[in-house]
Amino acid sequence: MYFSWKPYVPVAERRRKAQKQMEKARKKGEVFSPVTLAGHAIARTFWGKAWCQNLERYSDYSNRLPRGRSYVRSGAVIDLKIGAGVVTARVSGSSIYQTTVTVSALPKARWQAIAADCAGSIDSLIELMQGRLSKGVMERICREGAGLFPGPKEITFDCSCPDWAAMCKHVAAVLYGVGARLDEGPDLLFTLRKVDAAALVAGAGENLALANKAPAAGRLLDQAKIGEVFGIEMVETATRPALAPRAKAATSRAGKPAKKKTAVRRALAAVRAPKKKPAKEVAKKVATKAAKKIPKNAARNRRS
Repeated sequence: MYFSWKPYVPVAERRRKAQKQMEKARKKGEVFSPVTLAGHAIARTFWGKAWCQNLERYSDYSNRLPRGRSYVRSGAVIDLKIGAGVVTARVSGSSIYQTTVTVSALPKARWQAIAADCAGSIDSLIELMQGRLSKGVMERICREGAGLFPGPKEITFDCSCPDWAAMCKHVAAVLYGVGARLDEGPDLLFTLRKVDAAALVAGAGENLALANKAPAAGRLLDQAKIGEVFGIEMVETATRPALAPRAKAATSRAGKPAKKKTAVRRALAAVRAPKKKPAKEVAKKVATKAAKKIPKNAARNRRS
């Protein structure tokens, strides 16, 4: 029995079959994330182009990459999802094939070297995601074997198709699909390599002055000058002295206030109570009233 290739299926026919299978899968609750290209170019941004150029620099992939480009351009990658260290995809061919691409995490020492070389050269995370980088930073990130992008030894893949080749056209299409997807989400590359993009901009503000540093004495405005400028009188507010914390009242074992506190209360009560007049002053007032009444009583006796 001899092995025979399956008959060629035109692109339009593949799309029609894929669309039917996708509709059935959607009814079951599955979600698809197809790779769609705007025009003939696979990638348009720095990150997408850099990913594709990194693939094409390796001779290991040279035989199968051209078929992968045609597949991804024809819309054969009907589903592609990028996670931490893995890419899962479905590619439409004679049937729909399940494809998995595993990318090893970026070695810690290599990532630290990249972050150290780029420290202070990237102003913000937005600038990094948009690929607005200097030529030196771009070359450092894309450096072969020492940059952010993986080499052949860091990539393993698997496909459910019957192709015996190490890299089939479906895997090649998925690899190019990753480049197209990085146009939409550059942060997915850092997720794929299991590193934090913020580390590349962490050193951007190391040389900046602290925001809460007090101004120099010569830069402070005099209050008198402020009053002259705005036509108001500046009143200096005296600072209130800090109040001493209240001491807790000492209490006896029975729970009653101590003698010291009782003495204080007695003193306050004595101050608040009305003052009593001296006895001599009271006797004097009584004698005066009695003396005034004597002439009146004498006059009454004469009339009688």
